[in-house]
Amino acid sequence: MAAVAEVPLPYVAVGEGDSAPEPDDAVVFVGVSLVLGIASRHLLRGTRVPYTVALLVLGIGLGSLEYGTSHGLGKLGAGIRLWANINPVLLLSVFLPALLFESSFAMEVHQIKRCMAQMLLLAGPGVLISTFCLGALLKITLPYNWNWNTTLLLGGLLSATDPVAVVALLKELGASKKLNTIIEGESLMNDGTAIVVFQLFYRMVLGQNFNVGDIIKFLSQVSLGAVAMGLAFGIASVLWLGFIFNDTVIEIALTLAVSYLAFFTAQDGADVSGVLTVMTLGMFYAAVARTAFKGDGQQSLHHFWEMVAYIANTLIFILSGVVIAEGVLQNDNHFEKHGASWGHLVLLYVFVQCSRIIVVGLLYPFLRYFGYGLDWKEAIILVWSGLRGAVALSLSLSVKRASDNLDHTHLKPEVGTLFVFFTGGIVFLTLIINGSTTQFLLHLLEMDKLSATKIRILNYTRYEMLNKALEAFGDLGDDEELGPADWSTVQRYITCLSNMDEGQVHPHIVAENEYHLQSMNLRDIRVRLLNGVQAAYWGMLEEGRITQTTAILLMRSVDEAMDVVSGEPLGDWKGLKSNVHFPSYYRFLQMSRLPRRLITYFTVERLESACYICAAFLRAHRIARRQLRDFIGDSEIATTVINESNAEGEEARKFLEDVHVTFPQVLRVVKTRQVTYSILKHLSEYVQNLEKVGLLEKKEMDHLDDIVQTDLKKLLRNPPLVKMPKVSDLLSAHPLLGALPSAVREPIEVSTKEIMKTRGVTLYKEGSRPNGMWLISVGVVKWTSKSLSNKHSLHPTFSHGTTLGLYEVLTGKPYICDMITDSVVHCFFIETEKILSLLGSGPPIEDFLWQESAIVIAKLLLPQMFEKMTMQELRGLVSERSDMNIYIRGEVIEIRHNSIGFLLEGFIKTQDGQQDLITPPAALVPSHSDHSFLDLESSVILN
Repeated sequence: MAAVAEVPLPYVAVGEGDSAPEPDDAVVFVGVSLVLGIASRHLLRGTRVPYTVALLVLGIGLGSLEYGTSHGLGKLGAGIRLWANINPVLLLSVFLPALLFESSFAMEVHQIKRCMAQMLLLAGPGVLISTFCLGALLKITLPYNWNWNTTLLLGGLLSATDPVAVVALLKELGASKKLNTIIEGESLMNDGTAIVVFQLFYRMVLGQNFNVGDIIKFLSQVSLGAVAMGLAFGIASVLWLGFIFNDTVIEIALTLAVSYLAFFTAQDGADVSGVLTVMTLGMFYAAVARTAFKGDGQQSLHHFWEMVAYIANTLIFILSGVVIAEGVLQNDNHFEKHGASWGHLVLLYVFVQCSRIIVVGLLYPFLRYFGYGLDWKEAIILVWSGLRGAVALSLSLSVKRASDNLDHTHLKPEVGTLFVFFTGGIVFLTLIINGSTTQFLLHLLEMDKLSATKIRILNYTRYEMLNKALEAFGDLGDDEELGPADWSTVQRYITCLSNMDEGQVHPHIVAENEYHLQSMNLRDIRVRLLNGVQAAYWGMLEEGRITQTTAILLMRSVDEAMDVVSGEPLGDWKGLKSNVHFPSYYRFLQMSRLPRRLITYFTVERLESACYICAAFLRAHRIARRQLRDFIGDSEIATTVINESNAEGEEARKFLEDVHVTFPQVLRVVKTRQVTYSILKHLSEYVQNLEKVGLLEKKEMDHLDDIVQTDLKKLLRNPPLVKMPKVSDLLSAHPLLGALPSAVREPIEVSTKEIMKTRGVTLYKEGSRPNGMWLISVGVVKWTSKSLSNKHSLHPTFSHGTTLGLYEVLTGKPYICDMITDSVVHCFFIETEKILSLLGSGPPIEDFLWQESAIVIAKLLLPQMFEKMTMQELRGLVSERSDMNIYIRGEVIEIRHNSIGFLLEGFIKTQDGQQDLITPPAALVPSHSDHSFLDLESSVILN
C-alpha cells in the first residue's frame, strides 16, 4: 500500500454555490448510517435477504439522493460528501484493522491449521491465476486500448474477494465450519496478496520497471515481512497481556490498540502488507491468547469485537453504496458518451465469475487432497461466494485520485473513472446477485439440511424439554401467596413444545432398513462427548484447575480427535501423550555436573504440567460421561462411547499413580494450587453476592474484593513450588542408614552415590556378582527370576525405603533375581567394600544388617505371606516377638508363624550339638519327641 499511500488527499469538491461542509457533518452521517443499519438488521431478521446487501442498496439510495437531485440532503448530504471524498488509504486504515482482527481472532486454530494449505493455494496461485485471466480477457474484449499493465492492474484489483463482505455473509447463512474456514481464510489472505499484486502493477503503470527477480523479491518482502511483523506484535502484546490481571477494560483496549498499531507500522513504517500483518496477529491471538480471557472477560471481549465489527460493517457497506452512486452520477457525461460501458460492466461480471471458476477448477485436485478435502458441492459454493467489497472499491478510488493528480501520460482521468465504475459495479453485482442467492444455492444443494441423526437428537431433546417444563411447573405452579397456575394456558404459550403427540423415541433406536444410521449415531455421540470434554476444560480454566498453556494443549487434543471420530474410537489422549511422560533427559541431567537446583527444576517441577494434563483429562471425561448418560440414557451406542472414554484414561491414571509413588510432592503442590485458587474465587464470589443482595455497600465490597484479588494475583505470580529434600535428609530418612549411629553412618554417606533411574532400567541381574547394595528413596522396583517363582505374587515390587542386594553382599553369593525399575527411581548405591567394613563395627551393627537383609528375602521367597505387609511392618517382625517373627542367627534366617517355621538359610543345631544342613527354605514344625530336633516336612530349593 506504500504506492497507494503516496496519492495526495484532494480538496473536497462541493457543488457550486454550496457552503463548505462542517466537520461535525460527518458525525451526522455516522449516526444516520447506524440507525439505518439497526433498522435493516431488525426488519430483515428471519428473511433470506443478507443484511450487507440491504446496506449497500441503502448506501446507493443515499448517494443517489445527494448526487442525483438538485435539493440534496442538507447536513446529512454534507456528511455524505465528506465521507465519500475520504482518502482511500484512510478509509482502509479506519475500518480494516478492526474487521480483519475480529475475523481472524474468531477463527478456530485447529481448523486454520487443517485448511492452511487450501487457503494458501487460493490466496497465492489463485490470485495470480485470476489476475492474469481477468487481465487477458479485458485486454482482448474492452475497446479502451489499455496496455497490459493497466488491464492487469484492474484484474489484480478485482481478484480480491473481500473479507468484509464474505465474512458478513457467511455468518448470516450459517454454512459448515469447514467451508466457513476455507472461504473466510482465503478472503483474508488473498485480500492481502491481491493488494500486494495491485501495488506491483500500480508501480508498473506509473512507469517503474521490474524484472522477474525484482518481482519475486518484492512479493516475498511484502508478504513474509508482514507475517514476521504480525508475529512480533503478537508476542509482545501477549507478554504484556500476561501482566494484566482481571482488568477486562485494559485487556480489550490492548487488543484494539495493537491491531491498529500493527497495521499502521506495517503500512507506513515497514512498507509491508498491513492486511497480512493484522491477519497474522489475529490468528496468533487465536492460537495463544484465547485462554488468557476467562469468564466475564471473554464474553466482554466477544461482545466488544462483535459490536466493533457490526459498526464497521454498517458504515463501510453504506459508504460503499454512496461511493458507487457518486462514481456513476458525478460522471454521467462520460457514460452518456460511452453507453457501452454498462454492457462492458455486465461482461466484466461474467469474466469475474469465469475467472473464479477457472481458479477453483484448476486447483480442485489439490483442494480435494489437502486439509479436510473439498467435494463438488462445496466447490460450487466456493465459486459463488467470491464477493467483492470495500477493499477493491478503496483501491479503485486510489487509482481515480492518482489519475486526477498525475501526468496523464501514465494514467488518464477517464481510466480512473472507469476503474471506479467497473469496481463499484462488480461490488454491487456480486453482493446483489451472488450474496442474495447463496442461501438459495445452499438450499438447492441440500447443504443447509440437518442430518437424520441431528433431527432425531432434536426431537428427543424436545421431549426432554417437555419433561423439564413439567418439573418446573410442579415447582412453580402453586404459590403460597397467589395460589395455583393454569397448566393448559402455560402450555399454550410454550409453542416450542407443541405437536408432540407421537411419543418420545430414543434417537439410537433404528429400524432394520436404517442400519446406516448406526455409524452416524456413533460418530455423533463421540462428537457430543468431546464437546462436553472441551466445555469442561473451559470450566476448569475458569476455576483455576489448569493453566492457560495446559488448556491450549487439552483443547487442541479434542479438536484433533474430532477429525477422526467417524472412523476411529475416541483418541484425544493421543494428542497429549508427548506431553505426559518422564522425559528421557533425566538420566543425562543426573550424570551431568549441573547444579542440584537446576536438576530439580528440570526433573521434578516440569512434571507439574503433565500432572495438570492428566488430572484435567480424567476429570473432564468423567464430567462428560456423566452428562452424556444423564442426557441420552443407556443405549448400546452411548455405552460404547463411554467405554472408549474410560479406556482413554488408563494411561493418565497410570501416570498419576507413578508420580504419586515417585514424586508425591508434585501432586501435593498441584492440588494445593487448585484448592487455594478455588477458595479465593469462592471468597470473591461470596463478597460480590453480598453486595448484590444489599448486605454490603459497593465501596465495602470493592475493598474486600481488592484484598482477595491481590491474593489471587500473588498466587498466580508466585505459586507454591515443589521442594525436594536434601540428599543428607533423604539418606537419614532411609530405614537402614537412619538407624545406624552417626559415627557409623557419616563415613557411609560420604561414599554413597546418588542416582536417578528411568523406568525399565536394570539395577542388577540374577546370577551376577554382587558389587554393592541399592537404597530405594523414591519409586518402584520390580523383580523377576528364572529360579524363583513369583506366581503367588500379585505385585512383585519393592518401593521406597527398601534395601536391595544387602543379603547377597553379606553372604557373598550371586544376586538371586533381576531388579528392574518400574517407574522413575531415585536411589543411592553403596559399594560392597563399604558395607563389609561395617561388619567390624560390633555385633549390634552386624545383627542389624543381617536383620535388614532378611526382609527382602522373605518377600521374595514367600510372597503369599508377606507381600501385603509394608516394609515397616516387616521390620517390626524382625525386632519384636509376635505371632509371626523373623529370627536372625548369623547366616541362619528363620521365619516362624505361631508354631510353624520356615528356615530360609543356614544350619539347624540339634540338642546333641550336631549340625544338620537344611536345603532352604524348609518348613519346620515342632517335634513331638522329648528332644528339640525339628522334623523336615517339605523343602523348596533355593539356588
